[in-house]
Amino acid sequence: MFLKDYYKTLEIESSATLPEIKKAYRKLAQQYHPDKAADNVHAAAMFTEIKEAYEVLTNPGKKHTYLQQRWYNRATGNNKTQQLITPVNILKQSLEFEQYTFRLDVFRMDKEEIYEFIDKLLTVETVDKILQFNEPDINQQIIFTLLKPVKYLTLERAVLLKDRLLQLAAANTETEALINDTMRQIQKKEQWKKMEWIFILLLTTAICWLIWYAAN
Repeated sequence: MFLKDYYKTLEIESSATLPEIKKAYRKLAQQYHPDKAADNVHAAAMFTEIKEAYEVLTNPGKKHTYLQQRWYNRATGNNKTQQLITPVNILKQSLEFEQYTFRLDVFRMDKEEIYEFIDKLLTVETVDKILQFNEPDINQQIIFTLLKPVKYLTLERAVLLKDRLLQLAAANTETEALINDTMRQIQKKEQWKKMEWIFILLLTTAICWLIWYAAN
């Protein structure tokens, strides 16, 4: 799973003491405080991340849980960290993931892994934050990019992501039509799979009958 790097957010070393954490927070909070950058959505997003990092690293219980997860991620080779939530960063991660799934063998890929990645990348909270930046062109690119791996999912899983994709589309009729069309394609693919075995059975029966007929 993605884990935020709170030390990087506060621009401090992981060995920082409590006084150093507080000092770093005060410095950054003054720089990104909404009162000083009321119309800067990027600054507001950064202030939220700074506040969250401070609250975790200064709370013994929360810090202990965070450090355990941080250690586990590194021990298992999962060094990916969650970036600041902005349309550009989400698009970047979407493109990287789309390229990753493109290289996979479609018959061996872990579809549940694909669902879990998109589910965690594009949470309801993330969509709400992205929309605040008012960058519809980038949002559309995120949708177009994620729909490619979404096509590999089952209809049940794809539908769970549909509402978030539609919300991100922000009433753009063309993008909404593309999302709905993708869902229909997945549905048709599953319907065909259900009928496939019947077709194979009928074909096998027909071939056997032809062989019997030719022999007699």
